[in-house]
Amino acid sequence: MKIVIDSNILFSALIRDSITRRIILDYEDQFLFPSYIFEEMEKHKDELLTKSKMKQKDFEDLLRLLLQKVIIIPKEVLIHYKNDAYQIIKDIDPDDIIFIACAIAYSDAIIWSDDKKLKQQSKVRIINTNEIYSLLYSKK
Repeated sequence: MKIVIDSNILFSALIRDSITRRIILDYEDQFLFPSYIFEEMEKHKDELLTKSKMKQKDFEDLLRLLLQKVIIIPKEVLIHYKNDAYQIIKDIDPDDIIFIACAIAYSDAIIWSDDKKLKQQSKVRIINTNEIYSLLYSKK
């Protein structure tokens, strides 16, 4: 199963020690993450560091650890799916096109997001943190 993670999920795992962080670190496979959002994360690294209340080295170590659990999908792959993604999400939240495109690119992928608006479409399966916890930990 391929799982695309929403940027806010990754940011949440960076900011606080939570079930979100545990799920990412415990997952036996790797998550999919659009490179564009990774670039945005780099721009907001200082803000994330401040919110995390961690020392810079600890923050960078955690970021490295989390990124080991992520396959960064290049823009060049996703560009081919942006029009289809736009048609799905245009009336809901165009800012999420990149996540929908990533899920379409990996046809069996689902999106892990706590953004309730994403569930207003039916083309791509969206699961929230509670649902992914149940999905992943009920198998153990």
